[in-house]
Amino acid sequence: MSALLLKDQPEIEMIPGYFVRFVHTENMTLSFLQVRAGATLPEHDHPHEQVSMVQEGEFELTVAGKPILLKPGEVLVIPSGVRHSGRAITDCRLLDVFNPVREDYRALSEKAKAALNQ
Repeated sequence: MSALLLKDQPEIEMIPGYFVRFVHTENMTLSFLQVRAGATLPEHDHPHEQVSMVQEGEFELTVAGKPILLKPGEVLVIPSGVRHSGRAITDCRLLDVFNPVREDYRALSEKAKAALNQ
C-alpha cells in the first residue's frame, strides 16, 4: 500500500464550474471538488449513498426538495435514491464520498489518465 498525492490525480471538469479529482477504493469513491461560485449541479439521484462535506466556502444542497446551506466542516448524508441538486454560493472545496464505488466515475478517471499518458 502506498500513499497517493491528490495533485497527481487528473483534474476533470465534470460539468461547468465543477472540477474534480477522484480516488477509488474497493468499496468507495472519494470525489475532491473545486467549485466556482454560482455553478449549479442539476437535480439527479443515484443508487449510491453519498456523504458530502464542505471544506471551504458555502454550498447549498437541495435534498428531496429541501434546501440546506452547508458551511466549512458541515457534513450531510444523502441516502441512496434520493433526488438532490446543488449550487455553490461562493467558490468552495467539497469532499463527496460514495458507497459503493461509482463505476461511472472510475471509468471517467481511467479515461482521463489514459489521455494524459498519450
